[in-house]
Amino acid sequence: MKINPISAWCLYDVGNSAFATTIMAVIYPVYFHSFVASTISPSNATAFWGYGSSIGILLGALIAPFLGTLVDMKGIRKKLLAYFTLLGAFSAMAMATVGKGDWLIAITLLVIGSVGFSGSAICYDSLLPHIAPPDKLDNVSTKGYALGYLGGGSLLAINLITMIAIPGERGVQLSFLSVGIWWIFFTLPVLISVPEPPSERIVSRATPTEVFKSLKKTFREIRKYRDAFTFLIAFWLYNDGIGTVIRMAAIFGAQVGIDQKNLVSALLVTQFVGIPFSFLFGKIAGIFGSKKALYGALVWYVAIAVGAFWMETRIHFWILAIAVGMVQGGAQAISRSIYASMLPVDRSGEFFGFYDVSSKFAGIAGPALFGIITQITGNPRLAVLAITSTFIAGLILLSKVDVERGRKRKYN
Repeated sequence: MKINPISAWCLYDVGNSAFATTIMAVIYPVYFHSFVASTISPSNATAFWGYGSSIGILLGALIAPFLGTLVDMKGIRKKLLAYFTLLGAFSAMAMATVGKGDWLIAITLLVIGSVGFSGSAICYDSLLPHIAPPDKLDNVSTKGYALGYLGGGSLLAINLITMIAIPGERGVQLSFLSVGIWWIFFTLPVLISVPEPPSERIVSRATPTEVFKSLKKTFREIRKYRDAFTFLIAFWLYNDGIGTVIRMAAIFGAQVGIDQKNLVSALLVTQFVGIPFSFLFGKIAGIFGSKKALYGALVWYVAIAVGAFWMETRIHFWILAIAVGMVQGGAQAISRSIYASMLPVDRSGEFFGFYDVSSKFAGIAGPALFGIITQITGNPRLAVLAITSTFIAGLILLSKVDVERGRKRKYN
């Protein structure tokens, strides 16, 4: 049964957010650190998780421009969305087979799943300018993130109940299976109800040569959109910090002594705090402007990173988890809508390919740096403090972006 295209598009966030919460952020990293990688030192477990996260992000970044160009040339956003979703979902389900000492297999599945997650996000994001009018981009984007928090948090809560009801490895493994099933189920509405956007540049055969020629042209073209291009670089910087917070929070908490129960519970609360605050950011952007709303979120992130350096108790971890929930979804949703508002609609796939590659290359540096500093010093607090530099640099460059000028430029 078909539903409203905007609602169908937003429901996809309900599905893929389960991978982000259960696999990337909460249960899988804790399971990896406390069980799978318990045969190696805690510092090495933290470092290897960081390296694995970076490799997955790197591969996603490398395919992003090519994939963005391909979906515009062939008009196959939904087909590729389905393929990459299945890749990520089946990787999550395969994680149920990982046992003690299988840390290399665990990292390999994380890498493959991350590629599926990244590839599907490119196709999904590129649909946004086609389903929402320009004046509704902020609201639709934040609605997607809010529903993503609801979906990711709901399945995480179900998984925690399952783990309590079925103690030991079996309960954890069932949670990984549930992620794949949940993700596939909530992908169906967008595949059924959102029409494939028309492409003015469909070609009969999108050969690698044709795609790379178009990709080269896209890079030249996007630089002509000065504010969109500058925003991409700013996004690259501050999203490095956001991505590192998401991927390394559970590992960081475990290494500084926060017990597993409080780790998982606090990160679950992060998801539900994010629901109303994602909607709130849409309202704030409407009142004060998207750029000012984003400024506020990034300043808040600097405070969070500094606070994490001084964290000592589980109460501190809970406070920081709630603080992250207040800005995480809003910052990412507003970033997506600001960028979408400055794009020529008929080239959204290509330009969102560059957006995604900016996002993914940003995510490479943070977790890798976190791992290196932790492995060398044995002190993850120094690593989290270093993350503040990414937010500060992003803020400085964001100040150079004139969003209104960028929105007018796309019509010229």
